Amino acid sequence: MIENITVTTTVLKPIDKVWEYFTQPQHVTMWNAASDDWHCPAATNDLKVGGTFHYTMAAKDGSMSFDFWGTYNDVQKEKLLEITLGDNRKMTVHFTALEKGTLLKESFEPETQNSKELQQAGWQAILDNFKKYAEGL
Repeated sequence: MIENITVTTTVLKPIDKVWEYFTQPQHVTMWNAASDDWHCPAATNDLKVGGTFHYTMAAKDGSMSFDFWGTYNDVQKEKLLEITLGDNRKMTVHFTALEKGTLLKESFEPETQNSKELQQAGWQAILDNFKKYAEGL
């Protein structure tokens, strides 16, 4: 069995705001990129068991884009998202209220095209963008 990759961040915002900024499409499009030359020009999210999310990930120069999507297996507001990604990998997102802020932890099965290190760095960069965006509101 392949070991999951886990990325975390602590956001200095209350859990209800972290949940909102993480799940609402108008916010997702503002933070969902691993580097400054990429962006997320479109996002939809049907936040319920059996619902799907679709995020368009695109190079800002127009040279490449792809649909990152998944289906929700479990949705526990302000606590947990369990997801099957479009390529059948499993992913979980845990939200934990802290005395000062919210711990956000994503764990996912790695894909086979890129090294685990590259995947971890990319997903951590996206989570770091999320933290910066959320704390700036």
